[in-house]
Amino acid sequence: MSATPDIAVLQAEMGKVAEAIDQALERLLPPVEGKEARLMEAMRYATLAGGKRLRPFLVLASGALFDVPTDRSTRVACALECIHTYSLVHDDLPCMDDDDLRRGMPTTHRKFDEATAVLAGDALLTYAFEIVSDPRTHHDPLVRAELVHAMAREAGAHGMVGGQMIDLLAETEELDMGAVTRLQQMKTGALIRFAVEAGAIMGRASKDQRQALQNYAHDLGLAFQIVDDLLDVEGTEKEVGKKVRKDSDAGKATFVSLLGVERARTQARMLADQAGVHLEMFDEKAELLRLLPHFVINRRH
Repeated sequence: MSATPDIAVLQAEMGKVAEAIDQALERLLPPVEGKEARLMEAMRYATLAGGKRLRPFLVLASGALFDVPTDRSTRVACALECIHTYSLVHDDLPCMDDDDLRRGMPTTHRKFDEATAVLAGDALLTYAFEIVSDPRTHHDPLVRAELVHAMAREAGAHGMVGGQMIDLLAETEELDMGAVTRLQQMKTGALIRFAVEAGAIMGRASKDQRQALQNYAHDLGLAFQIVDDLLDVEGTEKEVGKKVRKDSDAGKATFVSLLGVERARTQARMLADQAGVHLEMFDEKAELLRLLPHFVINRRH
């Protein structure tokens, strides 16, 4: 099935952003010589392996609402992608999800070794804060400080990492819908929230504008995770790029196990529609952001 004209425009823009982010990450992560070369090789392997670059796209699209210069948004987007990549590298480790494939390629610990993968993740996480705190990211130190604070909050114990802890507990504990929703708002939703919030911070958005974007990010994040759960049940390893049906085999509660396939799909559609409503105050400037949830719920990888 061919994409509708609007979605085709969105996909083209996402492709342009992904290419620009890949080029920027290549510049930010150049090969090095010396004893630490293996570490940088692992960092580059994990980060430059492709992907949709959804979170970077959100940073640039939210920044565009407030006419934030693209070079500033790109640096924040790259920092966020470093954090996202670190989380995937650590998530794939034997002590976590123990995955052999990521984006159809050997995971970082399989390509290198576990210790190198841990260090590569550590280095990517800390490098993200180096990028954001650099004056080239924004001339105003107060804006940089707010970006660092927001990024730390969403990546840490009350955000993504805390969600990962709950996810590990889900293998041995029964979780109800409220607990699964909270887990995913932290594990998956936190970085999506920061991606959308970053543009508002750089653009010095009003309180009402920030609230609208937070509401949008909330619904988008949940829709994204529901589709992830659906792909784990319905997708193939070739489509998804990693092993599927791991959650169901482990007996973990997910949106799909709690709602069933059809109700979960309906919920994802409702969230996608609702996400767009939150953007009404931005008019046509938010058109790409408005289309994105519908692209997310129809993806196959």
